[in-house]
Amino acid sequence: MSTQPEQVLENNLVLQLQQLGYGFVTIRNEADLFTNLKTQLEALNNIQLSDNEFKQVLNSLEKGTVFEKAKTLRDRLEITTEDNDSRYIQLLNPDWEKNRFQVTQQVTIEGSYKNRYDVTILVNGLPLVQIELKRRGLELKEAFNQINRYQKHSYWASNALFQYVQIFVISNGVNTKYYANNRKQSFKQTFFWADISNERISKLENFTEAFLNREHLTEMVSQFLVLNQTDKVLMVMRPYQVYATKAIVQRVKRSEENGYIWHTTGSGKTLTSFKTAQILTALADVHKVVFVVDRKDLDYQTSKEFNSFAKGCVDSTSKTNMLVQQFTDTVPMEKGKDHSKRNTKLIVTTLQKLNRAISHKKYLGRMETLKDKRIVFIFDECHRSQFGDTHKRITSFFTHHQLFGFTGTPILVKNATTKASVRRTTKDLFDKCLHQYTIVDAIRDENVLKFNVEYVGRYKKKDSANEVDIDVEDIDRQELMDSPQRLGKIVDYILQHHKHKTRNGTFTGMFCVSSVPALIKYYELFKQKKVEGQHSLKIATIFSYTANEDDQDANGFLDESEDDIPKVREAASAYDVQAVYGSHTRDKLEAFIGDYNEMFSTKYTTKDQQSFYNYYNDISKRVRDRQVDILLVVNMFLTGFDSKPLNTLYVDKSLKHHGLIQAFSRTNRILNEQKPQGNIVCFRNLKKATDDALRLFSDKDAQETVLLPPYEEFVKQFAQAYGKLLALTPTIDSVDDLKDEEQELEFIKQFRELMRLRNILQNFGEYKPEDLAMPEQMFEDFKSKYLDLYEKAKSDQQTERTSILEDVDFELELIHRDEVNVAYILRLLAELKDSDIKEFELRKQTISDLLKNDPQLRSKKDLIEEFIDENLRKVPDSGEVEEAFESFWDEKKTEAIEEICIAEKLDKEKFIGLVDNFMFTQKEPLREDVFAVMQEKPKIRERKPAFMRITEQVKGYVETFFAGM
Repeated sequence: MSTQPEQVLENNLVLQLQQLGYGFVTIRNEADLFTNLKTQLEALNNIQLSDNEFKQVLNSLEKGTVFEKAKTLRDRLEITTEDNDSRYIQLLNPDWEKNRFQVTQQVTIEGSYKNRYDVTILVNGLPLVQIELKRRGLELKEAFNQINRYQKHSYWASNALFQYVQIFVISNGVNTKYYANNRKQSFKQTFFWADISNERISKLENFTEAFLNREHLTEMVSQFLVLNQTDKVLMVMRPYQVYATKAIVQRVKRSEENGYIWHTTGSGKTLTSFKTAQILTALADVHKVVFVVDRKDLDYQTSKEFNSFAKGCVDSTSKTNMLVQQFTDTVPMEKGKDHSKRNTKLIVTTLQKLNRAISHKKYLGRMETLKDKRIVFIFDECHRSQFGDTHKRITSFFTHHQLFGFTGTPILVKNATTKASVRRTTKDLFDKCLHQYTIVDAIRDENVLKFNVEYVGRYKKKDSANEVDIDVEDIDRQELMDSPQRLGKIVDYILQHHKHKTRNGTFTGMFCVSSVPALIKYYELFKQKKVEGQHSLKIATIFSYTANEDDQDANGFLDESEDDIPKVREAASAYDVQAVYGSHTRDKLEAFIGDYNEMFSTKYTTKDQQSFYNYYNDISKRVRDRQVDILLVVNMFLTGFDSKPLNTLYVDKSLKHHGLIQAFSRTNRILNEQKPQGNIVCFRNLKKATDDALRLFSDKDAQETVLLPPYEEFVKQFAQAYGKLLALTPTIDSVDDLKDEEQELEFIKQFRELMRLRNILQNFGEYKPEDLAMPEQMFEDFKSKYLDLYEKAKSDQQTERTSILEDVDFELELIHRDEVNVAYILRLLAELKDSDIKEFELRKQTISDLLKNDPQLRSKKDLIEEFIDENLRKVPDSGEVEEAFESFWDEKKTEAIEEICIAEKLDKEKFIGLVDNFMFTQKEPLREDVFAVMQEKPKIRERKPAFMRITEQVKGYVETFFAGM
């Protein structure tokens, strides 16, 4: 059976839209578009427009960016009539039945180039939805790339009416996705539609029925498309966000019952809660909508995110008095300002300030007026913010309240803690769950990343006969876990693997540990090894002034219920922590902040509450900006912290249930193709806890869906992909013999899959290039051919030649990965050669840091720096640096041999033979071979140390002069 042509797919779509009530209109060019627009606006507004009046409409529509046009769409245009009166023109009615829906196809617009668009949906004559189709079997991303091309070439042309497109739809018949008109986003910000049970609706005809029906499309454009004021972009909500918002709004409209939303961590909860709050504030019988977070550090972050969706919509409060003023709409009087009409409908505050507002006598008199008002509370992270006395105070104080919670990890029966013989769950406090979107759903939809979990370290118990593996729980846990030997080995492991895990610092890491004393020991070990020159990583830390024991529930969070405030806080407070806990912990933190101040030229301290809070915010920013390599924490930052460049979490802490998922989820925010998963490195046996948590917060298939397969499985997949590539192109030269662009496209896909698998494999600690079926050199050769095809596609685009490769995604970022080796250093040396004096010193320091940081390069550090200091300036041209370095290296190899042989009294030729044999066999030399090299045989008591010394000389020589070269 032949593949369905694109034209058939297009015609079928147009026919289906007509059956859904769309009128078909023939529009070939912009003139037809204008004529139709005039007719539709006249019908919508029940008026007749003169030519002059319609010209004013077109002039108004033409102004502004895509973002500004989206605002225009939701407003009314003011024009001047022929009799000099004002008239207001509506462009879009929130009531779908009052709008006029049309479909057209093959509209041609000419800008830089002439482009013809597949299917356009017009609402009241304006193109609001653009659909681009590819025939079955082609990649969906080709349609995405094609739309990007149209945005560059023609959407802006003439009166730019196609910049009114709000939503793009792309489909190849089998898969269909939608996304907002936002040039800043990548293909990862395209979404599948789904039903309320999160079952994907991917076929074009099913998507059209569910998404493009006129009522739903009007809702998506008028209600569920968000105008982000800070970034000046459009954001469209995903299906689960739409269902959650609708569920809460309907609950408020029809009842006074509560409810909660279970949407997994990282799935865009803030956008959902903002849109929910925005819609609720528009309801006449709702007096206030209060968004509540449970810690001060989240108050800043959430307010910033809310304000990014609608600038100035949140008056974030720093004092309880200001919160009360927001509640009662009484503000300090300022000269020249009218405060009589002030009405703060949306409030963002913290649980602690809300608690004080309804419990302290100084505020009660003013708050009493609100007791009977209808107030809707939305709680962020309600799995841990609502299990103390504040919940009781809120529900008893506000008699007409309605509570809604958002959580990625609800408290269920299995993970509920027992307090006073009562196990309370999220359902107990908030009533029914109104919508679920679990971690399995999010990973399947590629809204968050999978986890690659590695368990590092085994513990053995010695007896007289043998060593046996034991369970950590069977021994003196504290003594073992806090032993200096264990902590030192963990630090060494991290230093050895961190560059590899974070792609040479492309990403960042976090290390969560069991207690403040353990954190102090770890920090000091990292610092000591940095002083010794073993690494150049930027390590930062922050912890609270709390008791130093492990968490009671081992769940990854301090007990932050408001019953314990102000005893337990994760930020500095006026409470006298030094008197309670002693000076040691605080002194250590003050010293660590001093290191941070020195590293970043800042002036933070624990001695001032605001300064400590500023320190928290500064660390947050620097981690997001990749200025901190590893952040050491106990509990802070394990929840409510969102940093896309963070890809690795080291864990030396008992975690379970919601605490484990929350902590792991710091690593799984989607960024780009170089970040295929979140890396979790556990130094404790958390496998059972991980499996239990995944089962609890997903479904029966969670383990297979959420966790990456083991290393060996990916090696196998790589071999299979390599086999497919060889079946198409058995040799490098056969790439040149591919018959046509169809075969070239197939080669691109096959090689891209190889790159993707190799990218994932390189994140595993056990990765070795020799494990792969494809030799490194062959990979590089095929990569060259891949890049040649990329250059060919670029050339075709520039000559306006029609090519099926034009919109193919080559995913070049999968290729870009700098291996820090001698070849890389030589490239830096060539750049160093041509730099001026100031730049020379900066670049030289960069090279020095790289040499210190890489275990393999560390042995070469002194020699490379000697070459820089004594030889580099003498090289005539940067193109000759490599040759000069090779001559220098050969000379140093000879000198090293001479020095070793003279010092140890060895036969030079035999020693060279010993080195050659070691390099060939990769096995340490035998005792008799070592003694045969020595000119003077050692006495019996000297033989062992002599053998060890000569063996180390051989290994050191090879490590310095050959390894990594």
